[in-house]
Amino acid sequence: DLYITLPLAFLFLVVRHLFETYVATPLAGLLNVKEKIRLKATPNAVLEKFYAATTKHPKQADVEMLSKKSGCTVRQVERWFRRRRNQDRPSLLKKFREASWRFTFYLIAFIAGMAVIVDKPWFYDLREVWKGYPIQSMLPSQYWYYTIELSFYWSLLFSIASDVKRKDFKEQIIHHVATIILISFSWFTNYIRAGTLIMALHDSSDYLLESAKMFNYAGWRNTCNNIFIVFAAVFIVTRLVILPFWIMHCTLVYPLDLYPAFFGYYFFNFMMVVLQLLHIFWAYLIIRMAQKFITGKARGDLGSDREETDNSEEEEEAAKNGPLSNGHPILNNNHRKTD
Repeated sequence: DLYITLPLAFLFLVVRHLFETYVATPLAGLLNVKEKIRLKATPNAVLEKFYAATTKHPKQADVEMLSKKSGCTVRQVERWFRRRRNQDRPSLLKKFREASWRFTFYLIAFIAGMAVIVDKPWFYDLREVWKGYPIQSMLPSQYWYYTIELSFYWSLLFSIASDVKRKDFKEQIIHHVATIILISFSWFTNYIRAGTLIMALHDSSDYLLESAKMFNYAGWRNTCNNIFIVFAAVFIVTRLVILPFWIMHCTLVYPLDLYPAFFGYYFFNFMMVVLQLLHIFWAYLIIRMAQKFITGKARGDLGSDREETDNSEEEEEAAKNGPLSNGHPILNNNHRKTD
């Protein structure tokens, strides 16, 4: 039944490309998403070879060695690596397009998921999840909900190498793999009712985060901050309260009243624990960021949305030498801040 999700995952990649080209890109233009001017590193074969083959973040000993080999000063080598790293950072437009695609899918998936389960008795009484198990009927809406969600997460796993690489890159891979295993395994063991509840619960907050990212990239700081606070509240309630104390209680405790535990019971709940640990990790990052937004200390970065090389060359240089103009210190500081 689930083999169809693999070709559908590649179809999702095609649809995503079309969406980003013909919807997200024009939308970025309407929202005035602007790219920062980045200074390019001067071509240097020695430094480029080290950058590509060894590391993008050389240690002090490496910098001094490269300084002798390349004929550049230590300061010039450090500046070259900063500029070279910045060249590889994803563009603002790329990040906006990616966030737009995820926002659109998560919002549609949440609405569709609620339509699938809101009229079902197990939505209101979790004991109904196991009524008649393991012989339970499966509705066409449940089949397509499963198929589309699983196909989407396959597509995220296939594209993760080319997507924006974030600070929680490894956690994202674990999350995608755990989600794919959970969706697939819940299908095999006919945990479909529980699965639909879990998927809808996750989609309830994800579209808020992606919309906050979109407004962040567009420079709408206040809107971004307000949406992020709402996202943080929804995330904590759904992932740290409803999921462990209602849904996991439903999958851990209720089944034992009806039948003896079997391998599927243990494996499914083990994967749920893995997912819950990831939620706790992300909740910690989210709460820290929400505190910054509330206290006004945030700089517009959305936690895991920051790149691996956070500080641009201009920021690092400014920290040492004050304001810069074209990579050089400004000698005349008699200007207003707005200048």
